[in-house]
Amino acid sequence: MTTSKLTMALLAAAGLCLAGGVHAQPMNKDARDMAIKNAESQYKTDKAACDSLSGNAKDICVEDAKGKEKVAKADADAAYQNTPKAREAARMARADAAYEVAKEKCDDLAGNPKDVCVKEAKAVHVKATADAKVDRVAADTRKESAEKTADAQRTAAIDKNEANYKVAIEKCDALAGAAKDSCVRDAKARFGKS
Repeated sequence: MTTSKLTMALLAAAGLCLAGGVHAQPMNKDARDMAIKNAESQYKTDKAACDSLSGNAKDICVEDAKGKEKVAKADADAAYQNTPKAREAARMARADAAYEVAKEKCDDLAGNPKDVCVKEAKAVHVKATADAKVDRVAADTRKESAEKTADAQRTAAIDKNEANYKVAIEKCDALAGAAKDSCVRDAKARFGKS
């Protein structure tokens, strides 16, 4: 499996593990408090399960447990507050958790494949956070002007393009000589760099 496919598979798996009810039904304070206590309890159980592992597998397991707890707490807050900003925070928590797990998984690689893996993980993180911001801005401004949403989309597109450009350039680092020069030239042309 190529590094790109490995990274995307890892991020997809992390995203599925961390998927939850950001758009869950609104909840009252007692339900939110209970959800937070459950998240803390589940974290302790998940972290204890990591104790039987060692090395990077243990690091990945611990990051996954931390991420699940953060996402569950953010989802509970989002359901309780029921605001676009709280839903954005939950999506950001999900993106951050997936990114941390993906970075740990990249530690199983070395050299340029590891560098590419980390850059791809960062690109996926940038995309997720940019999309979360666009959705929040859209929700905040639905009754206002569509101009803010368009600005947020333009900014998100620029951020995504920049992240993808960095991945492409990092992939060129595995090459040498004319092949590397050609790769860099192609990347610059594809992503509108001079």
